[in-house]
Amino acid sequence: MGTDVGWELYRSFLGVLREGSLSGAARALGVTQPTVGRHVAALEKSLGLALFTRSPAGLIPTEAAIGLRTYAEAMASTAAALERAAASQGAGVHGVVRVTASDVIGAEVLPPIIADLRERHPDLKVEMALTNRVQDLLQREADIAVRMVRPRQELLVARRIGQIEVGLHASPQYLAGHGTPRTPADLKHHALIGFDEVTPFIRAAGKSLPGLNRDAFAIRTDSDLAQLALVRSGAGIGMCQVALAKRGNALVRVLAKQYSLHMETWITMHEDLRNSPRCRVTFDALAAGLHRYLAQEPPAQRPEDFGGATVSRRSGEPKRDVSPGGDRVDVGQS
Repeated sequence: MGTDVGWELYRSFLGVLREGSLSGAARALGVTQPTVGRHVAALEKSLGLALFTRSPAGLIPTEAAIGLRTYAEAMASTAAALERAAASQGAGVHGVVRVTASDVIGAEVLPPIIADLRERHPDLKVEMALTNRVQDLLQREADIAVRMVRPRQELLVARRIGQIEVGLHASPQYLAGHGTPRTPADLKHHALIGFDEVTPFIRAAGKSLPGLNRDAFAIRTDSDLAQLALVRSGAGIGMCQVALAKRGNALVRVLAKQYSLHMETWITMHEDLRNSPRCRVTFDALAAGLHRYLAQEPPAQRPEDFGGATVSRRSGEPKRDVSPGGDRVDVGQS
């Protein structure tokens, strides 16, 4: 096995894994198809492994390739983090910061926060990775994460924002045409909007939302943004963040006492980035903006101070602190 395999070989290998063909990988990577082919062949020779088999459907990864994918993706994340860090060197706030958040938070809550941040720091470039998957900050898949779960990994700086409440909502038009449910039993006479695939999060949340199971939904989709759009369009009754529903009085909450889910909200980043100007100002702006969102307040003139975040590396009880603004900081270890 070769001991000095260049990153470009793994980059091409990962491109073929993701795209399923040499031509697809070449387009995605911005290189020629023969270049990708040479890289994959060189990697196979260096590792002494067959990584792909040809089929009418394209290149099929072998078990060895599947086993290497996680490591190649970690290398890609590290390379991207290195590029972001290199671009931010020098005085002032500039460079690239990558923020990950859920689809709804990213599309509905963060845009005005990011716009304000860019007004203050025009040399800052922001990448937004919107996914309900919890991206690994330790593997540098992102610089900063807005999460709906308490961080468990060590070596993370975290700030607790508070609880985002989620409840059942409908548009005024829908309620005008179908009536307003007064009891949970009334919901069987309404069109309910919800998930298609049961995930561990949904299974846990279901304890707080009795009766809202897959079979009860007239319209099913695993896209939270699609669910929200359906509720807004008057297609039925579905879940929505209470603070989001209050904007413009666009949606009406129903059965508030019976259906209420509170999601802990945190902002986290790797401790190595706490002294990075690009990450520090972004972390502060997100914290201040999300606090305003929960309080339904107008934009503030200045973001919160960063000083409240703390780090814990201990394997025992999580370290706790209280920032000047009253936010509890709680960083634990998995």
